[in-house]
Amino acid sequence: MSGLWAEFLTNGGRSVHKWAHYFPAYERHLARYVNRPCRMLEIGCAHGGSLQLWKRWLGPLAQIVGVDIQPGCAAYAEHNIAIRIGDQGDSDFLAKLHEEFGPFDVVLDDGSHRQSDIATSFGFLYPRMARDGVYMVEDLHTAYWPEYGGGLRNPASFLETCKHLVDELNAVWTKGALPPTEFTHTTLSMHFYDSIVAFERGATPPRVGPQIPPVEVKELRPPA
Repeated sequence: MSGLWAEFLTNGGRSVHKWAHYFPAYERHLARYVNRPCRMLEIGCAHGGSLQLWKRWLGPLAQIVGVDIQPGCAAYAEHNIAIRIGDQGDSDFLAKLHEEFGPFDVVLDDGSHRQSDIATSFGFLYPRMARDGVYMVEDLHTAYWPEYGGGLRNPASFLETCKHLVDELNAVWTKGALPPTEFTHTTLSMHFYDSIVAFERGATPPRVGPQIPPVEVKELRPPA
């Protein structure tokens, strides 16, 4: 057994709380950063264990940055792990964070889970990420919970925002009904899982398909 799941199961550091079904999604989208220069931002530090988990898995070339609103989380700083105390719903704070550490290759939002905070962080950070970066929001079951500003088909839910972004991703096919946006031109894909959405950035290739000549269809008849 190897990889991130093994690191989680054999964790001897600070406490880590992650749902087991998240790990295949992490591996699918983030494995390409292992042992490569990488700047990763995790919003929400909890007990500090996940920061150490990313550090071990991604390797010595990764700079991990943790953000939390609780001042006590500053104690989680160590080699290759920086901590900044601030509110993910504060664009001024996010601007300072980006100026100091950005652009980020990976952003993982495991913060307040409030829909307005998720939207603010995504709206500011996503356009400023590395051109081939990955932005993941987890614990999105809270998008269905009113106490977090969500609710089924509530327009304030981040999942409802994502549904609109699916249209933006495909805007060039709408025959002018939806003009392409920056999101259209800088996003390769969106991936939905139980409680997670992942955005993969990248320059969109031209929408030009192969020119296939028409095929002449001949009627087959039995020999006379």
